[in-house]
Amino acid sequence: MYTYSNSQSEMIEEIKVKRELMINSATTLGYTSEETIKFSQELDELINMYQRFMGQASRPNEEVKIAFKQMMMVWPKLLV
Repeated sequence: MYTYSNSQSEMIEEIKVKRELMINSATTLGYTSEETIKFSQELDELINMYQRFMGQASRPNEEVKIAFKQMMMVWPKLLV
Protein backbone atom coordinates (compact mmCIF):
# COMPACT_ATOMS: atom_id res chain seq x y z
CA MET A 1 0.00 0.00 0.00
CA TYR A 2 2.71 2.47 0.98
CA THR A 3 6.05 2.79 -0.72
CA TYR A 4 9.05 4.71 0.52
CA SER A 5 12.47 5.34 -0.88
CA ASN A 6 13.92 4.21 2.46
CA SER A 7 13.29 7.68 3.86
CA GLN A 8 12.82 7.51 7.59
CA SER A 9 11.65 11.12 7.80
CA GLU A 10 9.05 10.48 5.09
CA MET A 11 7.68 7.55 7.09
CA ILE A 12 7.55 9.61 10.28
CA GLU A 13 5.66 12.41 8.56
CA GLU A 14 3.14 9.96 7.11
CA ILE A 15 2.60 8.45 10.58
CA LYS A 16 2.02 11.92 12.05
CA VAL A 17 -0.47 12.86 9.32
CA LYS A 18 -2.39 9.57 9.63
CA ARG A 19 -2.48 9.90 13.42
CA GLU A 20 -4.00 13.38 13.17
CA LEU A 21 -6.58 12.18 10.66
CA MET A 22 -7.55 9.32 12.97
CA ILE A 23 -7.85 11.56 16.04
CA ASN A 24 -9.91 14.15 14.16
CA SER A 25 -12.18 11.44 12.78
CA ALA A 26 -12.63 9.88 16.22
CA THR A 27 -13.46 13.26 17.72
CA THR A 28 -16.03 14.19 15.08
CA LEU A 29 -17.45 10.84 13.93
CA GLY A 30 -16.78 8.58 16.91
CA TYR A 31 -14.33 5.82 17.68
CA THR A 32 -16.28 3.13 15.86
CA SER A 33 -17.03 5.01 12.64
CA GLU A 34 -15.85 3.34 9.44
CA GLU A 35 -13.55 6.26 8.66
CA THR A 36 -11.90 6.21 12.10
CA ILE A 37 -11.36 2.46 11.89
CA LYS A 38 -9.90 2.82 8.38
CA PHE A 39 -7.45 5.48 9.58
CA SER A 40 -6.56 3.36 12.60
CA GLN A 41 -5.80 0.34 10.43
CA GLU A 42 -3.73 2.44 8.04
CA LEU A 43 -1.83 3.91 10.99
CA ASP A 44 -1.16 0.40 12.30
CA GLU A 45 0.21 -0.59 8.91
CA LEU A 46 2.47 2.46 8.77
CA ILE A 47 3.78 1.83 12.29
CA ASN A 48 4.46 -1.82 11.48
CA MET A 49 6.33 -0.79 8.32
CA TYR A 50 8.33 1.74 10.31
CA GLN A 51 9.20 -0.84 12.96
CA ARG A 52 10.37 -3.28 10.28
CA PHE A 53 12.41 -0.47 8.70
CA MET A 54 13.96 0.43 12.05
CA GLY A 55 14.80 -3.20 12.70
CA GLN A 56 17.07 -2.91 9.68
CA ALA A 57 18.43 0.48 10.69
CA SER A 58 21.23 0.99 13.17
CA ARG A 59 19.48 3.21 15.75
CA PRO A 60 15.88 4.02 16.82
CA ASN A 61 14.38 7.43 16.15
CA GLU A 62 13.53 9.49 19.23
CA GLU A 63 11.01 11.63 17.34
CA VAL A 64 8.72 8.65 16.71
CA LYS A 65 9.05 7.47 20.31
CA ILE A 66 7.89 10.89 21.47
CA ALA A 67 4.99 10.89 18.97
CA PHE A 68 3.84 7.48 20.23
CA LYS A 69 4.02 8.65 23.85
CA GLN A 70 1.97 11.74 22.96
CA MET A 71 -0.58 9.57 21.17
CA MET A 72 -0.97 7.41 24.28
CA MET A 73 -1.51 10.54 26.35
CA VAL A 74 -4.15 11.96 23.96
CA TRP A 75 -6.44 8.91 23.77
CA PRO A 76 -7.50 8.89 27.45
CA LYS A 77 -8.32 12.60 27.25
CA LEU A 78 -10.56 12.01 24.24
CA LEU A 79 -12.44 9.27 26.07
CA VAL A 80 -13.62 11.64 28.81
